[in-house]
Order: sequence, then structure tokens, then C-alpha cells
Amino acid sequence: MPLPASKNLPVVDEENASEEVARLYAKFRSAFGRPAVPGILQCFATHPPLLEHMMGLAETMLFCDGALGRANKELIATFVSSQNDCEYCADSHGSFLRANGGTAEQLEAATTCDFHSASLTAAQRSLLQFAEKVTRESSAVSPQDVEQLRGAGWTDLQIAEAIHLTALFACFNRVVNAFGLPSQGLLGGALALHHGGRQ
Repeated sequence: MPLPASKNLPVVDEENASEEVARLYAKFRSAFGRPAVPGILQCFATHPPLLEHMMGLAETMLFCDGALGRANKELIATFVSSQNDCEYCADSHGSFLRANGGTAEQLEAATTCDFHSASLTAAQRSLLQFAEKVTRESSAVSPQDVEQLRGAGWTDLQIAEAIHLTALFACFNRVVNAFGLPSQGLLGGALALHHGGRQ
């Protein structure tokens, strides 16, 4: 089934891919075992070197356990994407959250930006509060914020990874929204963003 079209700016679909981009798309399908190339990669394919770097990020940062574990990464990705009103990414990573052990209640907490939800552990709540601050006022992040995360049990490596993920999704969400990629509907209509992410 073809991906929904972007409404603002054309992406590089497989039919119109250059030889270089077609090679990278084939590499993506082989590495990730996915038959279709996601729309977000088709946005990055307007600049093939950027596409190649983003595929590297996907393999080494996004779609692997890393320091935080895949479920916590998807929790952050869904939460941040919901804060940034990015339905495409919130839907996509919300589905990955469920596929990696996240509960329906955790999905709802992430998409409505409710870090007070009883479905989250105390450590996860502190992580999402931190992600919200990085998203909304990164210049105000302080040593005390980091100490709070350490007190909740997070290591410095995990905190650094949370910063990287939050900042990367700030970029991804803006690219997707500006190109105008619609939600893929992977959550079957269950996605209900709390627009603006404010409680």
C-alpha cells in the first residue's frame, strides 16, 4: 500500500529515487527488515548524504536498546512528538512503544503528555519531566535537574541519551510537520494528542 502523500513539499518516493537514493533505500530495507521506506526517510532523501547519516542514527541510536532500553526510548519519542504536535511521529513511535512492551495506559500517558500517570514508574516520570524541560526550555536545564534524575536511578549515560533523543525528535518532528506528512494510522485511530503538551 502506498504511503500517504505529504501535503506541503514532495518527498523522494521509491519510484522517483535516484540511483544513490535507491541504493540507500535498499540498504534500509535490508538492515531493518521493513518492506516500505518510511515517509520521514523520504523527506531526508532530498539530500542523500543527510539520508545516509539519518539511517546511521536510526541504526545506532533510535532502533536499538542503547543505555535507556528500547521501551524507554519509544516512551520519550512518543511523549516528545506529542508535545511537538507531530501526529506522524507520535503515531509511529507510539506503535513501537506498544510493540516493545509499553502498555495501553503508558501509550495514553505519552500521547497526552501526562507524566503524572500511575502507569509510569517514578523513574519514568522523572525522565519525561526532564524531556519536557529539554523540549520547552532547554536553556533552563540545571545541575539540579540532572541530580534529580540521578536520584531517580538514571546514570549519566542514560541522561545523555535522553538529551540526545529529545533533541533529535525536536528536529524530526519539525521536518515531518513542515513537509506535511500525515499520520500513518498505525494505532488504528487510538492516537489522541494533547495538543501543546500542557497539563
